[in-house]
Amino acid sequence: TAPPLPAEIQGVVATEVERQLKAFREEMEGKLAEVRERTVDDAATIVVFSGDLDKVLAAFVIATGAAAAGLRTSMFFTFWGLSALKKKGAHQGSKNVMEKMFALMTPSSSESLGSSKMNYFGAGALMLRKMMKDKQIASLEELMGVAKDLDVKLIACTMSMDAMGIAEEELLDDLTYG
Repeated sequence: TAPPLPAEIQGVVATEVERQLKAFREEMEGKLAEVRERTVDDAATIVVFSGDLDKVLAAFVIATGAAAAGLRTSMFFTFWGLSALKKKGAHQGSKNVMEKMFALMTPSSSESLGSSKMNYFGAGALMLRKMMKDKQIASLEELMGVAKDLDVKLIACTMSMDAMGIAEEELLDDLTYG
Protein backbone atom coordinates (compact mmCIF):
# COMPACT_ATOMS: atom_id res chain seq x y z
CA THR A 1 0.00 0.00 0.00
CA ALA A 2 1.08 3.57 -0.65
CA PRO A 3 1.94 5.85 2.24
CA PRO A 4 -0.81 8.34 3.17
CA LEU A 5 -0.68 11.73 1.47
CA PRO A 6 0.24 14.76 3.57
CA ALA A 7 -2.75 16.62 4.97
CA GLU A 8 -2.03 19.62 2.74
CA ILE A 9 -2.31 17.54 -0.44
CA GLN A 10 -5.40 15.74 0.86
CA GLY A 11 -7.03 19.16 1.42
CA VAL A 12 -6.18 20.34 -2.11
CA VAL A 13 -7.53 17.10 -3.63
CA ALA A 14 -10.73 17.27 -1.55
CA THR A 15 -11.31 20.92 -2.56
CA GLU A 16 -10.81 20.13 -6.27
CA VAL A 17 -13.12 17.07 -6.14
CA GLU A 18 -15.77 19.13 -4.36
CA ARG A 19 -15.46 21.91 -6.98
CA GLN A 20 -15.84 19.48 -9.88
CA LEU A 21 -18.72 17.63 -8.24
CA LYS A 22 -20.51 20.92 -7.55
CA ALA A 23 -20.35 21.86 -11.23
CA PHE A 24 -21.52 18.36 -12.22
CA ARG A 25 -24.35 18.46 -9.65
CA GLU A 26 -25.52 21.86 -10.93
CA GLU A 27 -25.46 20.59 -14.52
CA MET A 28 -27.47 17.47 -13.58
CA GLU A 29 -29.99 19.50 -11.57
CA GLY A 30 -30.48 21.77 -14.61
CA LYS A 31 -31.05 18.79 -16.91
CA LEU A 32 -33.44 17.23 -14.41
CA ALA A 33 -35.42 20.48 -14.23
CA GLU A 34 -35.68 20.48 -18.04
CA VAL A 35 -36.98 16.91 -18.04
CA ARG A 36 -39.52 17.74 -15.32
CA GLU A 37 -40.85 20.62 -17.43
CA ARG A 38 -41.44 18.24 -20.36
CA THR A 39 -42.91 15.41 -18.30
CA VAL A 40 -46.66 15.01 -18.08
CA ASP A 41 -47.72 13.98 -14.61
CA ASP A 42 -51.47 13.81 -15.12
CA ALA A 43 -51.69 11.43 -18.10
CA ALA A 44 -51.14 7.80 -19.00
CA THR A 45 -50.76 6.15 -22.40
CA ILE A 46 -50.87 2.42 -22.97
CA VAL A 47 -49.64 0.84 -26.20
CA VAL A 48 -51.63 -2.25 -27.22
CA PHE A 49 -49.72 -4.25 -29.83
CA SER A 50 -51.06 -7.70 -29.04
CA GLY A 51 -54.32 -9.25 -30.13
CA ASP A 52 -54.28 -11.80 -27.31
CA LEU A 53 -57.35 -11.68 -25.06
CA ASP A 54 -55.43 -11.75 -21.78
CA LYS A 55 -53.03 -9.02 -22.86
CA VAL A 56 -55.80 -6.75 -24.15
CA LEU A 57 -57.73 -7.37 -20.92
CA ALA A 58 -54.68 -6.33 -18.90
CA ALA A 59 -54.32 -3.16 -20.99
CA PHE A 60 -57.95 -2.19 -20.36
CA VAL A 61 -57.65 -2.94 -16.63
CA ILE A 62 -54.64 -0.63 -16.43
CA ALA A 63 -56.31 2.04 -18.58
CA THR A 64 -59.57 2.07 -16.62
CA GLY A 65 -57.63 2.12 -13.34
CA ALA A 66 -55.57 5.09 -14.51
CA ALA A 67 -58.67 6.93 -15.74
CA ALA A 68 -60.52 6.20 -12.49
CA ALA A 69 -57.53 7.65 -10.61
CA GLY A 70 -58.00 10.89 -12.52
CA LEU A 71 -55.36 10.55 -15.22
CA ARG A 72 -56.08 11.58 -18.80
CA THR A 73 -55.74 8.16 -20.37
CA SER A 74 -55.22 7.03 -23.92
CA MET A 75 -54.66 3.65 -25.53
CA PHE A 76 -52.75 3.34 -28.79
CA PHE A 77 -53.65 0.20 -30.78
CA THR A 78 -51.13 -0.96 -33.35
CA PHE A 79 -50.68 -4.08 -35.48
CA TRP A 80 -52.34 -7.11 -33.83
CA GLY A 81 -53.88 -4.89 -31.14
CA LEU A 82 -56.19 -3.43 -33.81
CA SER A 83 -58.18 -6.70 -33.73
CA ALA A 84 -59.63 -5.64 -30.37
CA LEU A 85 -61.16 -2.57 -32.08
CA LYS A 86 -62.85 -4.41 -34.95
CA LYS A 87 -66.64 -4.19 -35.18
CA LYS A 88 -68.32 -7.56 -35.04
CA GLY A 89 -69.69 -8.42 -38.49
CA ALA A 90 -68.38 -5.22 -40.10
CA HIS A 91 -68.32 -5.09 -43.90
CA GLN A 92 -64.73 -5.41 -45.00
CA GLY A 93 -64.95 -3.28 -48.14
CA SER A 94 -62.70 -3.82 -51.14
CA LYS A 95 -59.50 -5.66 -50.35
CA ASN A 96 -56.83 -7.22 -52.49
CA VAL A 97 -56.14 -10.96 -52.24
CA MET A 98 -53.47 -10.59 -49.56
CA GLU A 99 -55.67 -8.32 -47.44
CA LYS A 100 -58.58 -10.76 -47.73
CA MET A 101 -56.36 -13.64 -46.61
CA PHE A 102 -55.02 -11.55 -43.76
CA ALA A 103 -58.57 -10.66 -42.67
CA LEU A 104 -59.47 -14.36 -42.61
CA MET A 105 -56.47 -15.18 -40.43
CA THR A 106 -56.95 -12.44 -37.82
CA PRO A 107 -59.69 -12.11 -35.19
CA SER A 108 -62.84 -10.43 -36.50
CA SER A 109 -63.67 -8.61 -33.24
CA SER A 110 -62.81 -8.47 -29.54
CA GLU A 111 -65.08 -11.46 -29.03
CA SER A 112 -62.87 -13.70 -31.17
CA LEU A 113 -59.48 -12.87 -29.62
CA GLY A 114 -57.51 -15.93 -28.56
CA SER A 115 -55.52 -16.31 -25.37
CA SER A 116 -51.74 -15.95 -25.41
CA LYS A 117 -51.17 -19.29 -23.71
CA MET A 118 -53.15 -22.54 -23.90
CA ASN A 119 -55.45 -21.24 -26.64
CA TYR A 120 -56.05 -24.68 -28.22
CA PHE A 121 -58.03 -23.45 -31.24
CA GLY A 122 -59.99 -20.98 -29.13
CA ALA A 123 -60.82 -23.26 -26.19
CA GLY A 124 -58.45 -21.36 -23.88
CA ALA A 125 -60.17 -18.04 -24.55
CA LEU A 126 -63.61 -19.61 -24.05
CA MET A 127 -62.50 -21.13 -20.74
CA LEU A 128 -60.97 -17.84 -19.58
CA ARG A 129 -64.15 -15.93 -20.45
CA LYS A 130 -66.30 -18.54 -18.64
CA MET A 131 -64.13 -18.51 -15.52
CA MET A 132 -64.21 -14.70 -15.47
CA LYS A 133 -68.01 -14.69 -15.85
CA ASP A 134 -68.43 -17.30 -13.09
CA LYS A 135 -66.34 -15.12 -10.76
CA GLN A 136 -68.22 -11.98 -11.81
CA ILE A 137 -65.14 -10.38 -13.35
CA ALA A 138 -65.83 -7.84 -16.08
CA SER A 139 -65.43 -9.13 -19.62
CA LEU A 140 -63.25 -7.38 -22.17
CA GLU A 141 -66.31 -5.86 -23.78
CA GLU A 142 -67.56 -4.59 -20.41
CA LEU A 143 -64.13 -3.06 -19.69
CA MET A 144 -64.24 -1.40 -23.09
CA GLY A 145 -67.57 0.15 -22.08
CA VAL A 146 -66.12 1.33 -18.77
CA ALA A 147 -63.18 2.84 -20.65
CA LYS A 148 -65.58 4.74 -22.87
CA ASP A 149 -67.54 5.97 -19.83
CA LEU A 150 -64.25 7.17 -18.26
CA ASP A 151 -63.31 9.02 -21.48
CA VAL A 152 -60.32 6.83 -22.24
CA LYS A 153 -59.13 7.88 -25.70
CA LEU A 154 -58.75 4.92 -28.07
CA ILE A 155 -56.30 5.60 -30.90
CA ALA A 156 -55.97 3.34 -33.95
CA CYS A 157 -52.59 3.37 -35.68
CA THR A 158 -53.22 4.34 -39.30
CA MET A 159 -49.84 3.01 -40.47
CA SER A 160 -50.72 -0.43 -39.10
CA MET A 161 -54.21 -0.17 -40.58
CA ASP A 162 -52.68 0.52 -44.00
CA ALA A 163 -50.13 -2.28 -43.67
CA MET A 164 -52.78 -4.80 -42.57
CA GLY A 165 -55.51 -3.66 -44.97
CA ILE A 166 -57.94 -2.55 -42.25
CA ALA A 167 -60.37 0.24 -43.14
CA GLU A 168 -61.93 2.71 -40.67
CA GLU A 169 -65.36 1.21 -41.46
CA GLU A 170 -64.18 -2.10 -39.94
CA LEU A 171 -63.38 -0.51 -36.60
CA LEU A 172 -65.52 0.69 -33.72
CA ASP A 173 -67.09 4.14 -33.79
CA ASP A 174 -65.65 7.05 -31.79
CA LEU A 175 -62.00 6.17 -32.32
CA THR A 176 -59.18 8.60 -32.90
CA TYR A 177 -56.80 7.86 -35.75
CA GLY A 178 -53.12 8.60 -35.69
